[in-house]
Order: sequence, then C-alpha cells, then structure tokens
Amino acid sequence: MSAEATNPATPGPVAGPAARWRARIDLRRLGRAALLGPAARDRLPDAIGHVAEAHRAHHPDADLEPLRRAWVLAESSHRGQMRKSGEPYITHPLAVTLILAELGAETTTLTASLLHDTVEDTEVTLDQVGEEFGEEVRFLVDGVTKLEKVDYGSAAEPETFRKMLVATGNDVRVMSIKLADRLHNMRTLGVMRPEKQARIAKVTRDVLIPLAERLGVQALKTELEDLVFAILHPEEYKHTRELIVDNASRADDPLAEIADEVRGVLREAGIPAEVVIRPRHFVSVHRTARKRGRLRGADFGRLLVLVGEDADCYAVLGELHTCMTPVVSEFKDFIAVPKFNLYQSLHTAVARGDGQVVEVLIRTHQMHKVAEAGVVALGNPYASPSDLSEEQSGGADEERVDPTRPGWLSRLLDWQAAAPDADTFWSTLREDLAQDREITVFRPDGGTLGLPEGATCVDAAYAQYGEDAHACLGARVNGRLATLSTVLKDGDTVQLLMGQDPAAEPSKEWLEHAHTPAARIAIQRWIATHPSHEAPDEAEERGRPEGGTAGLMPGDSQTARRDANSFRASVAEPSAADTPDSAGRNTAEAEISDDQAAARPGAAVALVDEPGATVRLAGCCTPVPPDEITGFAVRGGVVTVHRVECAAVARMKGRREVGVRWGDTAECRVTLFAESFGRPHLLADLTEAMAGEGAEIVSATVEPPSQQRVRHTYTVQLPDAALLPALMRAMRNVPGVYDVSRAQTPPGA
Repeated sequence: MSAEATNPATPGPVAGPAARWRARIDLRRLGRAALLGPAARDRLPDAIGHVAEAHRAHHPDADLEPLRRAWVLAESSHRGQMRKSGEPYITHPLAVTLILAELGAETTTLTASLLHDTVEDTEVTLDQVGEEFGEEVRFLVDGVTKLEKVDYGSAAEPETFRKMLVATGNDVRVMSIKLADRLHNMRTLGVMRPEKQARIAKVTRDVLIPLAERLGVQALKTELEDLVFAILHPEEYKHTRELIVDNASRADDPLAEIADEVRGVLREAGIPAEVVIRPRHFVSVHRTARKRGRLRGADFGRLLVLVGEDADCYAVLGELHTCMTPVVSEFKDFIAVPKFNLYQSLHTAVARGDGQVVEVLIRTHQMHKVAEAGVVALGNPYASPSDLSEEQSGGADEERVDPTRPGWLSRLLDWQAAAPDADTFWSTLREDLAQDREITVFRPDGGTLGLPEGATCVDAAYAQYGEDAHACLGARVNGRLATLSTVLKDGDTVQLLMGQDPAAEPSKEWLEHAHTPAARIAIQRWIATHPSHEAPDEAEERGRPEGGTAGLMPGDSQTARRDANSFRASVAEPSAADTPDSAGRNTAEAEISDDQAAARPGAAVALVDEPGATVRLAGCCTPVPPDEITGFAVRGGVVTVHRVECAAVARMKGRREVGVRWGDTAECRVTLFAESFGRPHLLADLTEAMAGEGAEIVSATVEPPSQQRVRHTYTVQLPDAALLPALMRAMRNVPGVYDVSRAQTPPGA
C-alpha cells in the first residue's frame, strides 16, 4: 500500500494553491461513511458524491454509472485495510479521484483512479477489471500498478523505468493518476519518520514535480512544490509563511487597487473580462524574495484576466499598455508561441505610481483550464472529435492536441526508443527534468523550436532534423555565420546549413555542446553503432595543419585525408604570393606589390592611354574582364590596374590616375577565396566542381581551421573571363561552402 498517514504538512488556508479550488473534503469522515456499505444501485454512495459533483462541473452529461460500480468494487476490496493513520484505506483512492475530478479528468480516468490500488493491494485481478470495466480501464490500472513498483531514486532501476515508460507513456492518463496519487501521499506524510519524509520529498522534487511541469499540470505542481518545501526547508518555509501572513494583515492591498483599475479600463473599452487576484504559492514567494530582497504588497500575487476569445487577449493587452504604465521588458507572448507543455497566456506588467510592479496574466477561459490542469483537461484521447464538446475539442474546427502525445512526452518516447542503453536514457531524462526554463528560437520558414535554456546550434539541428542532423555543417544565427557550439538565446533566428552526404558522420566534439536528450542520444547512438570509428587522438592528429592543407575537423573520416593528399598532388606549387609567410600569415590576403603584379602568362590584357607604359594587374583584387577598372601611375613607368571597388584605390588617390580599358584577350587568371565548414570529401568536391567549369588550378592553400571554419585560397586560369560567375556559383553550390569571393584587400590593410 502506498498511502502514508494523515496529519498533513500542507501549508493550510493561507493564500496557497488550494485557494484556487473548493475547500478540501474531510476524507476521514467520508472514509468512515464508506464503511456503512454501498448505497442503493439507483444512486451514488454519499462518500463519492463529492467526486460526482466535481466531475459534473466539468462534464455535465457524464455517465456516472461506471464511477458507481468502481466505487462499489474499490470499497469492498479495500474494506478492512487501514492507513498508517488509522483511517480506512479507501480514503486514499477516493482522494486521488477527487483531485483528478477537480482538474477535469474524464470518466474513464476517474474510474481507473478509484481502482488504481486494487490489483496491487487486494485480491482483484487485471482480468476482472477488464471484464467489468473494459480494456481501457484495465490498461490504465495496469500502467499505474507498474509505476507503483518503480523506485525513482534507485540507480539500479533505469531499465525497469524505461520498460514501464514504454507500457504507460503511450497514455498520459497513467502519469496523471500517478501524480495525483503522489500529491495525496505528500499531503499525508506528517506522522512518517523525518528521514522517510525527506526521501519521499526528494524523489518528488527531482522526478515528479518536473514531470508535472512538463505535462502542464500546474495545479498539482505548485502544491507539490509547497509540500516538498515545507519538508526539506522547514526554516525557509516558516519564514515565507510569516511573510504571507503579515502581508495578509495589511490594511491596504495594492493588488486589489490595481485590479479595480484594470476592471475600470476594460469596462470603458467594452471588453468583457473577469479580473481576479492570483496569490503566489509559497515557493514562488520564496523565490521572489530571494530575487528582489524586501517584498512589497504587489509581490505577493499576480492579476489574472480571463476573456472569451484569443483576440480579446490582445485587446486587453492594448488597453493596459495604453491606459497604464507598462513594463515592456516583462512582456511575453505564449499564445503565439505556446510553451512545450501546451501553456498559453500573455504575460505583461504595469507599474504603480509608487514604483510597485504588478504582473498581469491574460488568457481565455479554455487556456486557463489547460494552464491549470495541462493534459488532464484535454479529455479522452480515444474519443473522436465529434464525441467531444466544442470546449474540449478546441473549437468548431474540431482540431486539438492529442493529450497522449504532448510535445515533451512525444519526444520522451522517441528518446527511450533511440537510446543505446537504459543508463543513457535514465541519465538523459534526469538531466532534462532538471532544466526548468525553455527558450524559443525561430526557423527561417517561420516555424519555431522549443529548446532548454543553454541549448546550442547542435541541439537545434537535432530538434529540427533528428538523426539527419549528422549532416549539419554549420548555422546562421540572426543572419550571421555561427559555429555549432554557439549558445542560443530566446528569440534567435537559426538557419541550419545542411550537407547532402547520406553517410555524414557527427563529430564527437558535438557531445560537448549537446544539451538536449534528442541530440545527445542521437550522437551517442551513432558512436555506439560505429565501434570501429577512429580514436579521438587520431581525429585530433588529423585536425592539425599538414603540408599547408588543413580544414579537416576532428571526427572526419580517414577518406578526407586521402582527399587532401590527392588534392595537393593535383595542383601546382603555390606561388610566393599565395604561401604563408614566416609569421604564418597567408600573404595572398594582403596587397601584392606592384613589382609582384607583373604580367602573368595568359592573363587578360589591359590597355592604357599612355604610350610605353608597362601595365600590371594588381594582385590585391585580380581584375578580369568585364570588371570596371582604373589605373594609377607608379614608379618606373608602370601602371597598376585595380578594380574600381578595390580597397587599395582609396589609398592611391594621391597618385596620377591613368585611363585603362580591356583588350580583346578573353583568357584570365584570378584569385578566389572560399570559406567553408570542414567535412569529409570537401577538397575533392571543390576541385571537381572547379574542373567542371573549365578552371585550371594554378595554386592553392587551405588555412588551418578556426572554430570549425576553413578558408581556402585558389588562383585559377580560365579560358574565358565570362566563365568566372559560373565558376563561383559552382563553388558555392558545393555542400559546406558558404561563401566564395574575389581577392580583395580588406579595408585598412
């Protein structure tokens, strides 16, 4: 038996989460009444009447007959069993069912909740449950029974938990019953030994509270947080309670004053709305005190504005920001971009004249229902949309989120299927549950990705592409190139640059930058299925510059090294202008002197309006037809020819400018810079693309990689300058290459 003892550690009547619901039922009295036996078949027993009342409040047309029969079976099966407090054991499943009924759970869930301990603790069998109540109830009872056997705090249990998740995770109602079961047990921990109270509270804190958060069941999450807070941090809890009591005794209430002002603003605007004060629960007050120091009256709660339609939410926001003083930095739109747990609301804040800031939440009634009860409020996952009310189905369009597969739970099931072993899944799950803040990043197509705070481009790649992200080459964040290790911020726009190689391999380095389970499990799974993959020291060795050719990232395959060797063999020796100097700099990036810019074989011919002058094409910008060019007279009767947009032109304005034009020769030699992300076969693919456009590579260098980026310098001979645009396009189309440009002196060089 799982329920412990009464003498609750619950915070009591002070403005906590219980204030949002009806007063708690005296379950001890109801339990004793249950011993009087079942009621007549034409009505519900008095002890379960409160469950029926709460259920009908959410589902007016619900058939209560299954509840009546489940109550009769549960009460008779548990008769004679007592809780450690001396109460009849039936009070526990009754309380769990009442919690779920108040959250809006449908009839099947409530039926299974009443029976959730019968198979484990009585002579009732699963087959009997199935025969009496159907396969759906049998499945739920079986799932809860399996979850009861999991020791969430034991390191030896990950495989057990994983197997049970497979069986129960496909229906979120199993987890809902488990959470309500834990809430009632936490309410009744008072007479347990302190060490056992602490053990149960820690497991609740580490696993079940984060689970409630991810399933969106805020009503359960907040009360569980307060109960855990009272057990694990009694002194802080006592101090927080005193703060709340002292604030409640104040003569003035700034929240009430602002609420009246908001009601007046909305009434004048003709917007029907309900404005209520929503007190913070104990843990929230404690966190706010740690953040702000001395608390003021407005810090003890928020205002909640409930309206009928989505459009009304934005109308309310506009009126508040127009008629009151908004704190713009506090605005968040979770309606346009819902949280991963289905939460939708507008968040804003307004300032009073005395400097106090009041937070305001704006949502529809249906959004509020989902915000409080999460997936529990979404109804029967097996019912067709036509069987649901308009409120349950989400509107007349009959589209709704499937409660068996909310975003996080769906990903959770994918993780357990992909994890190479149970320990990996368990450790990844615990890490994910420990992260309680999420960011939203945008894709270029307008879609969004929900990621945990601290996520990187690696995480975004696997969130969007799954295991196809092995081929990711890099990213642009807010339009700027970024490495895959870049940490993303809320609101960033991320464009992922993907390669086309179906045999692409993830880099082992990515594990250092992967924070989401999807990314870590996908990378670890690939590594586990490729045990012959080279050792990290080999990869590190290949990452070093070799013979002037670098750019092979750790984790690349050995074929990349062969590509590099064949590439070096296929090109001529680099010219002096293209090789690194003694300091390791690539002098092709700096302006080539006039003497070095002597006419090259096969270069395009430029004509000058100055008889006897020697014409040289500047190496800093390598002009070719049909570039617009200009010339300058330098020493020795030489005229250097530059592209008009060359940065060196501005520095030569003191020299005599000479008119120049192109001759009839079409052949040209030009220097190109290519920037890319390192990947296997890159050099071979680049040279093949260049050869396909008729380019002859005269010299080439590849700089050592910097933050996963590689810079290539090529001097090529073209039979016709008109081929240059097509050559540059072909180079840009090589996967991994993100920019190709003509040689150009950087400003200020």
